Amino acid sequence: MIINSSKVKTEALLLFCRDLINSYDAIDENLFNVSDDINSFIDTRIKQLQKSINIEVQPIEYYLRNKNVSRINMILKSYEYINNTISKELKNGDKFNPSMLCFSLLSTWFAELEMVQNEKEYIYFRIYPYSEIYDTLLLNLNNLEFKNINITMLNIAELTAIKLNRYRFK
Repeated sequence: MIINSSKVKTEALLLFCRDLINSYDAIDENLFNVSDDINSFIDTRIKQLQKSINIEVQPIEYYLRNKNVSRINMILKSYEYINNTISKELKNGDKFNPSMLCFSLLSTWFAELEMVQNEKEYIYFRIYPYSEIYDTLLLNLNNLEFKNINITMLNIAELTAIKLNRYRFK
């Protein structure tokens, strides 16, 4: 059986982003001292993204239940690789912006690296207006601390996506 490694890595990346969104969805505080407009913008975009991710990936129980299936096993290994790569870049106690990390991971993977561009199920992620996110969270922002955190998230995401693209299954 031939397994498309780009699709496997893409599914792992979407799973990681969904888990990232879900783990910080419950936090209802303004950690970065940004305007309500910016918070509303982020919340709206994250909810749209979350809805689309949930269409493309299965519930986590599915992956855990089927971890002995070779394709699922490869997805889980890719997920672990993503998690380990990001964990190495983030230092304990550092502030980070999960929404910007999520947007940047997807932007780098789909728009910059043009992964799975011929796969129709990922069209939403390929045509997503990432430039609008970058304009709002990088260019049109007065909070310098938040802008610097977002730039760090962008750098971590680019590094992670490039490493994931090069990752080879053992």
